[in-house]
Amino acid sequence: MTDNPAAANDVAESLRARINTGQPHTARIWNYWLGGKDNYEVDRAAGDQIRQLHPGIGEYARADRLFLGRAVRHLVEEAGIRQFLDIGTGLPTADNTHEVAQRLAPDARIVYVDNDPLVLAHARALLTSTPEGRTDYLDEDLRNIDAIFEHAAKTLDFSEPIGLILLGVVIFIGDDEDPYGLVRQLTERLPAGSHLVLSHTITSPSMPDVDEAVAFWNEHGTPKLTQRTPEDVTRFFDGLELLEPGVLSCSRWRPEPGDEGEPEEVAMFGGVARKS
Repeated sequence: MTDNPAAANDVAESLRARINTGQPHTARIWNYWLGGKDNYEVDRAAGDQIRQLHPGIGEYARADRLFLGRAVRHLVEEAGIRQFLDIGTGLPTADNTHEVAQRLAPDARIVYVDNDPLVLAHARALLTSTPEGRTDYLDEDLRNIDAIFEHAAKTLDFSEPIGLILLGVVIFIGDDEDPYGLVRQLTERLPAGSHLVLSHTITSPSMPDVDEAVAFWNEHGTPKLTQRTPEDVTRFFDGLELLEPGVLSCSRWRPEPGDEGEPEEVAMFGGVARKS
């Protein structure tokens, strides 16, 4: 993050002080479910307990990651997007946004945004790029929209279309914080031709064990989650041109050709929409 070794050590110490290893954290549990190593025993224990309540929940992480890859490929290949603002990055794993985008368009530019100290501690893994493109990282909260755009503008050209990625992050914005207003503020600052990619955990009468797992999480983990119905998730795309097949299980958003049968539904729903 810096060429000054002393400053780098100060940053590392500051980050370590912010990491709470005594309480499970959603980003680290997500990493555990994806087979990563950036988690602690407390996260693995909570992740296993949640899986006991809802055995299929580990599939959400994989479905969400595959959805990201398919959506980014669409934006690069079909929509011509070359810039991405990925808010709520999470811990690095396989096929991060910049890796998918720059494999197809080496000149693509990506800014990652997250406020989790463990994510920031691993930011160097994200700060890799093709020589033609650029990748940067911002330690910021989704709610601080002015700061996000001010700093992201050092890397991205906001006069050209942007791919805004909000995967599994709006679930941390409570209904009392106007989540729809926050997403609208983000998209209103983007130029025509930009796209929103958003995913969200849902609540559904057909998946009661999901509600039980979320209730367990909200009692023991951090940050707290807010579930929403599929109809509520669709509202985040109001005012935008929602691409086919709409908002549905991430596993069923444009599955790869050749997949046999319809993929199993997961309680992580997502969609992609274009700003006219």
